[in-house]
Amino acid sequence: MESVQQTITRVSQELNCSPTSRRLAEHLDRHDELQQLRQEFLMPKISDLPPSDLSLVDGSEDCVYFAGNSLGLQPKNTKKYIEEELEKWATIGVHGHLKGSRPWAWAEETLEELMAKIVGAKPEEVALMNGLTVNLHLLMLSFYKPTPKRYKILLEDMAFPSDHYAIESQIWLRGQDVTDSMLIIKPRQGEDTIRTEDIVSVIEREGDAIALVMLSGVQYYTGQLFDMEAITRAGHAKGCLVGFDCAHAVGNAELQLHDWNVDFACWCSYKYVNSGAGGLAGAYIHEKHAHSVKPTLMGWWGHNLKTRFLMNNEMELQPGVNGFRLSNQPVLLVCPLQASLEIFNRTSMKDLRRKSVLLTGYLEYLIRHYYTKDPSDPDKPSVHIITPSDPEQRGCQLSLCFSRPIRTVFQELEKRGVACDMREPNVLRVAPVPLYNSFTDVHRFITALGSALNASGAE
Repeated sequence: MESVQQTITRVSQELNCSPTSRRLAEHLDRHDELQQLRQEFLMPKISDLPPSDLSLVDGSEDCVYFAGNSLGLQPKNTKKYIEEELEKWATIGVHGHLKGSRPWAWAEETLEELMAKIVGAKPEEVALMNGLTVNLHLLMLSFYKPTPKRYKILLEDMAFPSDHYAIESQIWLRGQDVTDSMLIIKPRQGEDTIRTEDIVSVIEREGDAIALVMLSGVQYYTGQLFDMEAITRAGHAKGCLVGFDCAHAVGNAELQLHDWNVDFACWCSYKYVNSGAGGLAGAYIHEKHAHSVKPTLMGWWGHNLKTRFLMNNEMELQPGVNGFRLSNQPVLLVCPLQASLEIFNRTSMKDLRRKSVLLTGYLEYLIRHYYTKDPSDPDKPSVHIITPSDPEQRGCQLSLCFSRPIRTVFQELEKRGVACDMREPNVLRVAPVPLYNSFTDVHRFITALGSALNASGAE
């Protein structure tokens, strides 16, 4: 299979142009079989972004939106679907619970098959409900059952703060010592990411004391895609339960949660799944636990729909993840999620990943071409990519560190119509999303980055 660099070299030779030429990016866009999906989203104009400096850029152009790892773009059908539900509420009121294209009493259930395809699960293994951290708490309440000998939770260093706090509070809730029970794995000295063999080694060494392996699917800060299949296999070999926060993996990486035998997972849907800020989150429990793991906290939406409204207070608990539902879902959050999942359903994660590998690889190629550190020229600006270079170990995000002050670089990029994401202490996260970003976007970003670095060095 041709590598990204081989593809870039071959295409540039065919076009008789430099590998860094915009012509190459435009050629790749013309031959992109997924290019039409961009038309299904609303792309902000440079002039509409608050930090833009219109003396530096043409405000009428689309911005370079590389912030889908923080908030995905709005699908065009979102407004239409929300307005349909507002109109239904206005005209038929309470009857909307049972009428219309998305009856409120079970609206989210019509989307679970589409969501299951994206995470590689069976529809009955997936529920759409709550927010990410709420779901993480609900799942850990049932899957984290510490004993005197097996009580630790394995998590990565620099886990997303909400995950860290959730794990900490679950340990505290069980009366365990937080310091002793949180087993945190870090990268090796001088390295930026955690090697799979080191994760497996810790599980093999400490596994008898580990109750739960709880890691990210894609690490939000470094962009590293963990080998979830290998980690799950290692955890199960030592009798541990294994769960993942897939917030940065869903809609980004090609997941096979069922086939990998992952015990449980949860995710938000407003990053790569484009459901809007605070959108409806997802949860997954493998079917093998459907009748053995039950919710610790129950609500009436976990009751069988056929008898839910008998109101006899005799719980007829749905098996598996559906029993973990607590309340009816807000239909206005169902609408944007439906709009996005319908776009995903026009392609496949396999095809999206194929484009993503080339798109992010092209970005990496250009960054390394222009900004690899040159010991003979200490004044030349350089960029260090902490995300693994191996496409199998990353999604679409690259996490960048700079030889220039990062906040200044970030601000200069924003002035030039680039939407990306800076995270403390010193990383700029850029995510060319295959659903709506183009190869020309990548080339425009590199041009803006050059100007931003020059401006940051002039201060």
